[in-house]
Amino acid sequence: MAGRLSKTKYSPSLFDITQDIIGGLPLKLIEQWLEREPTPEVAYELLDPYKVTGYSVSSDSCGLTKLTQQRGLLEILAIVNQPKEIVHALGTAIGGKGIGIWAADNTQMFYPASVSAETLLSALLTVQDEVSKCCEVQIGMGAHYGEFYFLSGGLYGLEADTIEAIAENDTAGGEIVISQAIVKRLPLGHGFTLAKRKDLSTPIGDIFQVLDGPRLSDVKAGNKNYPIPYSERFYADLVEYGKRLSDKVFGKQLRDKYILQKVVVLIERESRETETHEVTVFDNLSLSALMKDVGMRLLPQSQGMEIKVVSSVGIYTFDDAAAALSFARSFRDELAKEGVACRIGIDAGATLVFDLAVGGKDIAGMPVNLASKMAQDKGEFGKLYLSGGMKDFLDVSEFTEIHYTVSGVEITVYQD
Repeated sequence: MAGRLSKTKYSPSLFDITQDIIGGLPLKLIEQWLEREPTPEVAYELLDPYKVTGYSVSSDSCGLTKLTQQRGLLEILAIVNQPKEIVHALGTAIGGKGIGIWAADNTQMFYPASVSAETLLSALLTVQDEVSKCCEVQIGMGAHYGEFYFLSGGLYGLEADTIEAIAENDTAGGEIVISQAIVKRLPLGHGFTLAKRKDLSTPIGDIFQVLDGPRLSDVKAGNKNYPIPYSERFYADLVEYGKRLSDKVFGKQLRDKYILQKVVVLIERESRETETHEVTVFDNLSLSALMKDVGMRLLPQSQGMEIKVVSSVGIYTFDDAAAALSFARSFRDELAKEGVACRIGIDAGATLVFDLAVGGKDIAGMPVNLASKMAQDKGEFGKLYLSGGMKDFLDVSEFTEIHYTVSGVEITVYQD
């Protein structure tokens, strides 16, 4: 990995773009970092106003990859909407707050330190009971108590990233895992049945399963409307469709109204690690800003559109497959010039693109999921992957054909 990026590596106009283009990336804070000495002391000083202490709780749907092969995009969105409503309603009832924009099947809640560990665990068990009883798709949940940085509507830092990754990659449907920091906050005789996950070694210590314990009682559910990225009109249609999944006529009307056919390019860059967590936060934010800058320079010539740059991932859409491939290769080359490797997944199909109330855009659809599976789950840094379906649009004769299974689904990909 190359050394620290300087401000001269970016387009002069990058740090002057408006909030509706920035989305969730704190460019002004990144600019302050690039103008200062890259010391831990400076990192502490810049991040201190954004420090929060409490619980970060993340969830992720399980078994969705197989389901997306059987159901349409709007049906999938309606299905994953149901557990998100439960998470938000019960979470806000005990003092939690929805973090970020829940466009995909993930959720994240922040609970202040004033919420007791017992109350939190009872709420999570109650959530899983309700999801198991009412929802077609199940979720895994991970929770950690610690210090985080609340920037542009999201939680940053090693601890937030770690528990989010555990929830997404290391939990099964119906499972709840918590960090040892939460276990230490439980009083003697707490009444919860815990089991250590011996297969997990993490920067935040031991991880424990919550197998059983007291549920919430006499708690009125809060606002079930989670931080939606959709317009109020689309969300109303989505909720209605959730009640009428067997109504094929209504489903076709919604598909014709909202769904677009797009080529999706998903790019994940390498992450940077330093001895100081706060410096790591800024180094990785600087790399995200670099992705933002590269995309802004390359997109006009390929007539593509940036959907978002969040953390280590950038997502872009195109109408033309050849333009998408050319953009992806050029993007890979531009990052490589700065000593940053990336891995890229490309697929095409039905997508839903929407504007966010906080600025920027987001996207949903099987092409996003498959691009992520190819690049993030199985891909090597420095490589580019086309889905099997892309051979209908591009010449793949010079690519390497690969077959493997992801989330129980057999797929064919072409590696460049």
